[in-house]
Amino acid sequence: MKQQEQGSMSRPVSQSLKEYARGIAGGLLFSFPLLYTMEVWWAGFVAAPLDLMLLVVVTYLLLLGYNRYAGMRADASWRSVFVDSVEEMGIGIALSFGVLLMLNRISIGSMSVEEIMGKVILEAMAVSIGVSVGTAQLGVGEEGDPQNRDYDAGKQNDEQNGRNTSKMAAVVLSLCGAILVGGNVAPTEEIVMIAVEAEPIHILFMAIVSILLSVVVVYFSDFRGSKVRLSGSFVFDVTLNTCLSYLIALAASAFALWFFGRFDNMGLWKSLAQCITLGVIASLGASAGRLLIK
Repeated sequence: MKQQEQGSMSRPVSQSLKEYARGIAGGLLFSFPLLYTMEVWWAGFVAAPLDLMLLVVVTYLLLLGYNRYAGMRADASWRSVFVDSVEEMGIGIALSFGVLLMLNRISIGSMSVEEIMGKVILEAMAVSIGVSVGTAQLGVGEEGDPQNRDYDAGKQNDEQNGRNTSKMAAVVLSLCGAILVGGNVAPTEEIVMIAVEAEPIHILFMAIVSILLSVVVVYFSDFRGSKVRLSGSFVFDVTLNTCLSYLIALAASAFALWFFGRFDNMGLWKSLAQCITLGVIASLGASAGRLLIK
């Protein structure tokens, strides 16, 4: 995992084991709320095969984007990115199966293969993103490791800044952050309840708070990476990047809510209200995520 095309064969076994351990820790850290959520178990039970296939494709594309722009060194080849993304999905599936089996949410003897696969695949997609982030973020430098991102702090910052100035990188990292944070809440009934009971003034306040949170996190929080965002007019940069983060958060919220069937039998206003309600959390993930999960 997180390997370079050259030299990966000579990588010590101990280093590989540490990377796998970080991936497992990250997968569980970021996805345990979903693994313990009843609505997700039910969604896996009723999910159609085409929906599961779509989720697998979307997750794999997110992993490719994260590994390309943040999870691996800038000189890593696309081959390494593809291989590591498949590896992370495999670990996510194995972790999901093990945890659900431990929690007695799946039973090999009494459940159909379709039900088991639905639950495991649905949970595994969130776990695999956590695996990728955990592998990249939870490690510390080791002397002599050619893959180590901490080999030189100055070089690392320059490399990361160069990769993440593009709008594509910002979009990918914001989307990963929104899915990772907002996805833990999307399947719950509370989002529907809040959206249905909220008055228009409440929805307006939620949207305003979401935008203000994005501005505060990206420009005034002094988070790691927030100082490299300005490239021209301050007002223009704030407006552009804030709108970009919020639109990505709303798009991620809409996809998650649609996948979990939260738009069924809902009118346009109630569906939009759900997106804005979940967008409060997703916007925090979108803005903070692209600064923190690097």
